Amino acid sequence: MTEQQDTAATTVDLDAVAVERDRIRATHLREPGDRPASTARGLHHTALVSGDVERTVRFYQDLLGFPLTEVIENRDYPGSTHFFFDIGHDNLLAFFDFPGLDLGPYAEVLGGLHHVAISMEPSRWEAIVERFRAEGVEHVVHSGTSVYFTDPDGARIELIADPLGEMYGEVVL
Repeated sequence: MTEQQDTAATTVDLDAVAVERDRIRATHLREPGDRPASTARGLHHTALVSGDVERTVRFYQDLLGFPLTEVIENRDYPGSTHFFFDIGHDNLLAFFDFPGLDLGPYAEVLGGLHHVAISMEPSRWEAIVERFRAEGVEHVVHSGTSVYFTDPDGARIELIADPLGEMYGEVVL
């Protein structure tokens, strides 16, 4: 926890937050058999920003093992590239670059992206954590099943060894 998060946590009435969380759960959460089917088919892609296409490909394909699946022109910005990585189960992690724009460094902001969590088989997760150690990639292992790190542009990524639909032994789907 950062100093700012620690300070914020001490000024929040945690008991009131827990009561509100329980109220929301009681009001809105339905048991699995009582939930309607989702109207969505799945997450098509999450798009992040890349400061250097080749550096991003080397990181996600060569280091993490997510195959590059396509490289196309971004229809929204002339000269920009839109490219995709396979993260399993017909899901994609996409990137845009914006040549000529100085977007500055990545910033985690309220209302912005906090992190992207990607599930991996435990043996592959362990191999990636070992590769991070061997190659000096800064990372933090949490709860023995999550590893957090930042990509070359500063986006926070989590690789989680829990199955899809579970988190730290709790069913969330």
